[in-house]
Amino acid sequence: MIKQAIIDMGSNSMRLTLYRIDKDSFKILFKEKMMAGLAGYVENGKLSQEGIKRACNGLLEFREILSALGITRVEILATASLRNILNTKEAVSMIKEATGFSVQVISGEEEALFGYLGAMQEFHCRDGAFVDIGGASTEIVSFLGRIPSFSASFPVGSLNLYRDYVKKIIPGEKERYHIREKIKEEIRLDSRLPASFSGPLICVGGTSRAVLQMAQKQHPFPKGRNFVTREELSEIVDILGKGNRKTIDLILKVAPDRIHTMIPGTCILWEV
Repeated sequence: MIKQAIIDMGSNSMRLTLYRIDKDSFKILFKEKMMAGLAGYVENGKLSQEGIKRACNGLLEFREILSALGITRVEILATASLRNILNTKEAVSMIKEATGFSVQVISGEEEALFGYLGAMQEFHCRDGAFVDIGGASTEIVSFLGRIPSFSASFPVGSLNLYRDYVKKIIPGEKERYHIREKIKEEIRLDSRLPASFSGPLICVGGTSRAVLQMAQKQHPFPKGRNFVTREELSEIVDILGKGNRKTIDLILKVAPDRIHTMIPGTCILWEV
């Protein structure tokens, strides 16, 4: 039996997960999350010194937890948080010096495939598509017979869309329009994307979980139901698109820490 810790340095959140590995199976023993919002510290294409310090502080908090648990096996993977910046090498070096942790920056295609493989541990459909909406990127994989036929990462996420297009907390009508146009430019109009998918769309990430909870608030589901229909998603998109008090109340009930990123993230999900 091996105890292995994985730290995922995302653009919106940083997540620590501790696994127990037994031969060909694994079990999650412990999870911890902090909202770092690293995409919000990107200035002129570079992660600022304040952003690097915030990343370091998060890792130091996780190190204290792991030390208390006696865990020595730790792997740290950074996604768009460090991949989509101009000073990646500098940031990785400063993090190593401040925390003692070596950070592996994975490619967009690796992130997409890793996410897909993780999700398929739980879902058993043969054909479909997978989407992971993050803070600074969105990963999409289509698969036939459980074999990936397309995988890519797109540089649009819930946090960088908010930062680039929203002046206040809730985007207005014009801001939502520009958000949708950016998503179309980066995802829908990408020539690499298959013309169509068959089967369900498997969704992971905080935005997708919050959409499921919002749909549950609107129409209480049977216990254990973990999906929404296209029509139910459309209803959530309409509610969020109004940008009124009902919109704010619904987000605050379900995902208050995503009050600023929920609408941009849901726009991505709807376009996909």
